[in-house]
Amino acid sequence: MAGTINRDDIAAVRERAPIEDIVGQHVALKTAGVGSLKGLCPFHDERSPSFHVRPGVGRWHCFGCGEGGDVIEFVMRMDGLPFAEAVEYLADRAGVQLRYEAGGASRREGTTGLRKRLLEAHRIAAAYFAEQLGSPEARIGRDFLRERGFDRDAAEMFGVGYAPQGWSHLGEHLRGKGFTEEELRATGLMSEGSRGLYDRFRGRLVWPIRDVTGEVIGFGARRLHEDDQGPKYLNTPETALYKKAQVLYGLDLAKSTVRSERTTVVVEGYTDVMACHLAGVTNAVATCGTAFGSEHVKVVRRLMGDTGGPQTKVGESGARVVFTFDGDEAGQNAALKSFQLDHQFLAQTFVAVDPDGLDPCDLRQQRGDRAVTELLAHRVPLFEFVIRTALRSHDLDTAEGRVAALRAAAPVVAGIKDRALQPEYSRRLAGWLGMDVEAISRAVTDAARARRAAPGEPPPSTGAIPAYQDEGPSRPNPRDPVVRAEAMSLGVLLQAPREAASDPVGALVLRDLDSSAFTVPQYRAVFDAITAAGGPGSAGGDWANAVAEQAGETLAGIVSELAVTPLPHDRPDALGHWGGTVLARLMDLSLTRQIADVRGRMQRAGEGTEGHQAGFAELIALEKRRRSLRDP
Repeated sequence: MAGTINRDDIAAVRERAPIEDIVGQHVALKTAGVGSLKGLCPFHDERSPSFHVRPGVGRWHCFGCGEGGDVIEFVMRMDGLPFAEAVEYLADRAGVQLRYEAGGASRREGTTGLRKRLLEAHRIAAAYFAEQLGSPEARIGRDFLRERGFDRDAAEMFGVGYAPQGWSHLGEHLRGKGFTEEELRATGLMSEGSRGLYDRFRGRLVWPIRDVTGEVIGFGARRLHEDDQGPKYLNTPETALYKKAQVLYGLDLAKSTVRSERTTVVVEGYTDVMACHLAGVTNAVATCGTAFGSEHVKVVRRLMGDTGGPQTKVGESGARVVFTFDGDEAGQNAALKSFQLDHQFLAQTFVAVDPDGLDPCDLRQQRGDRAVTELLAHRVPLFEFVIRTALRSHDLDTAEGRVAALRAAAPVVAGIKDRALQPEYSRRLAGWLGMDVEAISRAVTDAARARRAAPGEPPPSTGAIPAYQDEGPSRPNPRDPVVRAEAMSLGVLLQAPREAASDPVGALVLRDLDSSAFTVPQYRAVFDAITAAGGPGSAGGDWANAVAEQAGETLAGIVSELAVTPLPHDRPDALGHWGGTVLARLMDLSLTRQIADVRGRMQRAGEGTEGHQAGFAELIALEKRRRSLRDP
């Protein structure tokens, strides 16, 4: 790991990176007296220029907003970069060779030069792909774009290209430009097989992924041909340039609007970003092959200036983040995952979902640009969306359902960051549930008191929403036999999914197993992540990591623990049967709870009623399923 940058090299960067040239890329500067330039401030709205640059002293200052600094601080503010990355960016431009120090050790020689070579390879690859989009072979890619409302100008604006079919077209092109095999291997543009390196992207539509400074650092590629057996979208793997947890597609184009409007729109795909920008929503970005996470939060906050001192209240930063999702179940799950990150923002967070479930690309294609802007105009607070999603999972026509819904929603209202909004949403919740405001307020107050009294405990489960908290989920009680059974079952699904699925009993259980079988909220969420990752039947060599990615940062530790805890039975010849037995025990516990619930409903309905008769039929079916597990 590189240490701190040598102080002399930092000084050389400041000296050899002309501040007027760097600032001039973003601000139209005019002479304002001897040795001084001025222009409109890029960090706040103004009509008269109050932003001044002094090239002779290497400083800038805005007399309107009070911001100021040197060329490094300008790049940090303008591009949302940490200090070290800003220095490295300027050093590349200025031709300064940086030295790194950490306890006297210098940085590994050649790293800075390698970064330049990788960036150059990506610039050449982006130009190559863009040129190939005009080839006869790429007609399928042009048709794909046209069918989604994107013409040639749109493709050029976003640098969309085409990777030709074949195994070494790009590789040979880069070799012809003087790149070595080791450099090609480091780019992430190549894959490696028994016969050597070959093109990673073949027969696909390609989007260049740029960092905040506009440098191409990776690519995302969409499958086009029916005989392509790869994933629908294929991204650059992790490289020295490309870190998917920190990359947001479209940020280089969106950063100016994000900064000026202090609003970020997060969509789900490359074509959604294109549709938004072409519709005038020029602050739209998307993640690249991963869920929106904590590192993305940091990037967005830096660009929006979502900061404040200890006394800053939520919303006072003036920043907003709007998430857009498909209207299907996957989109709702994505919104719920985003809610886990809400506490990391001072910004107000919103969600915009089209009633018909259309994403921005489809919306623009079917209804035009205005429909995209209207979608965002009708956004709702993220916590309101979460509350309504929780309510939809309960039967509000029954007293039991309304009480359960209140227990689910009260902790969400109690957790609203802006305390001034809590009374208003208590009143709204009362209306949605048809209950007295006083009862709602008491429940919210109790939930808030419980959070303060036991900060290590999560709020009660919301049913559709896993129980999360700012400091991470509390540890389930390992002495509880139900907890042990659920944990062991997840251990089987994470460590021996194929073996358990191949066992007759295990296969029988997995056919009907769903998240309702888990009473521990965190375990329920982990099972949902297993399902989102494709289910045990699709488990591959990187299975646990795939589940952890779906589970998100908050639950990644629990996934890891479950995935490494030794199973009592690990003999290959007996693992499948034992795993099936463990899953059968879990399903048995779930069916027992369901049977008890049905008997309770029958008792409340009374003998001779339709409810009693329907319950009896359901009871017979549940008992039959339970017997099949106990005596297969």
